[in-house]
Amino acid sequence: MNRLEIKNTNIGQIHGYERNARNHPESQIKQIRKSITEFGFNNPILIDEHCEIIAGHGRYIAAKQMGLSTVPTITLSHLNEKQKRAYRLADNKIAENGGWNLELLQLEIKDLEQICAGDLDIRITGFNDADLD
Repeated sequence: MNRLEIKNTNIGQIHGYERNARNHPESQIKQIRKSITEFGFNNPILIDEHCEIIAGHGRYIAAKQMGLSTVPTITLSHLNEKQKRAYRLADNKIAENGGWNLELLQLEIKDLEQICAGDLDIRITGFNDADLD
């Protein structure tokens, strides 16, 4: 197992992958900005040794819009070029392949709404009423 190290990298050094197949609509970028503001930048951007993004294009766009000068990154120098390209797809697609236990999700959202009682906008989770119907 490779030892991964999180470090803060100047955002100006980082660049996106030109063939990134995942799109990030502005509504999602807004959600990412709100999440970073509320919870912190807890999910580092994965880059290669040339500071090209492997995973985290949405976080990168949000950070740029927020005017952040540095962002947490993990350099995946153990991947070869084929693996980098495949992992870019796998990182997004495998997460999409999961599902939700709707009964537990509804319970968790309702509990959060009661616990937060107006202190936290539950939409910060990315869910809204339509998602829970």
